[in-house]
Amino acid sequence: MRVLVICPHFDPDPAPTAVVMTEIVHRVAEQGHEVEIVTSLPWYTEHEVEPEWRGRLWRTERTVWGRVTRVHPFPTDKRNIPARALGFAGFTGLAGLLLLLRRRRPDVVLAMSPPLTLGLPAWVTARVRRVPFVFNVQDIFPDVAVEVGAITDPKVIGIARWLERFIYRRADAVTVLSDDLAENVSAKVGDDSSTRVRVIPNFVDTERIQPSERQNSYREDFDLGERTVVMYAGNLGFSQPLDLVVDAARAMSDRDDVVFVINGGGSERPRLQDLAADLDNVRFIDFQPPERLSETLAAGDIHVIALREGLARSSVPSKLYSILAAGRPVLASIDPGTEVERVLLTHECGVTCRPEDSADFVETLRELLDNPDSTAAMGDRGRRFVEGWVSPVGVATAYVELFDELRSSL
Repeated sequence: MRVLVICPHFDPDPAPTAVVMTEIVHRVAEQGHEVEIVTSLPWYTEHEVEPEWRGRLWRTERTVWGRVTRVHPFPTDKRNIPARALGFAGFTGLAGLLLLLRRRRPDVVLAMSPPLTLGLPAWVTARVRRVPFVFNVQDIFPDVAVEVGAITDPKVIGIARWLERFIYRRADAVTVLSDDLAENVSAKVGDDSSTRVRVIPNFVDTERIQPSERQNSYREDFDLGERTVVMYAGNLGFSQPLDLVVDAARAMSDRDDVVFVINGGGSERPRLQDLAADLDNVRFIDFQPPERLSETLAAGDIHVIALREGLARSSVPSKLYSILAAGRPVLASIDPGTEVERVLLTHECGVTCRPEDSADFVETLRELLDNPDSTAAMGDRGRRFVEGWVSPVGVATAYVELFDELRSSL
């Protein structure tokens, strides 16, 4: 089977969606299938094309399992929404043109969102080639952008919602990460949502991410010592209210035994650094290479997940399962009754507090810090839980089975 994949990021880009899609592609290829990728030139870390990839609008490379075509992403400042929309349009248009010029016919087309716009060239390609089209939704757009106030113009919102429904209803299957996201998408798909919307969660690689000693080279490199590390690791954007972490650091500035680490980058990092400029107990650390993920997670004693109010039914932080695989407890500031809270409370591997509530966040964090033995036990229970979670092979197999099912029904 020849699988055509259209995605915003792919290895060596360190974006979370790149890690997800790269692993799925490799596991699909291991099952004997040929895969062709259309993605962007690496640009995620600094929001500009990396120096070694500059100079051409697209590049194509052959691999042992297929081919990768990398297209210029036309990167812009994430805070400039109109410019970012134009960048997505340019990337989508160029990717779509290259797709239509392909000579080889795929057996199935898989596109990843966001950006939502990638669904259009994927749908056109699938229809021209008369093959199934699968749309994988990692975050629900425009819901996330509307909730965080990134998009406020009613006309723009209306166009985005029309495009969202258009693509969902033309995909042969829409895959989502959780039941919460399935309910959201099903309401927009309509009558045949029960067969069209499928839940295929992101995997957790319990072989690559292992519990290990907290005293490691990451702590040495960044002079964290033996202090208790409260860590947020990931994107620093509109969706993550990380003022909570800075507020907690300020409230606990008298504790020499605790340090707060914000590991990552994004549009909100400069503002957060300014906010924490007078605090000695906050460290900002750049994204680490993917091969250092297990060590980075092990260096944290308590890991933070934070989403703005209303977002947890449109987005599932994939970092949750990586943290649990590392055997570390989670403090989640998140909407109640959603996927993250259900996992943490059901398996007693973390605690939650109200979203965007600094006082509740600080109080909950103090309880964790004051009970280190029970907090460590949460991490142990989290590891046991994810050992039974879906593996990379399991997720790839679920996609291959879906592709076969759709192909047989055409």
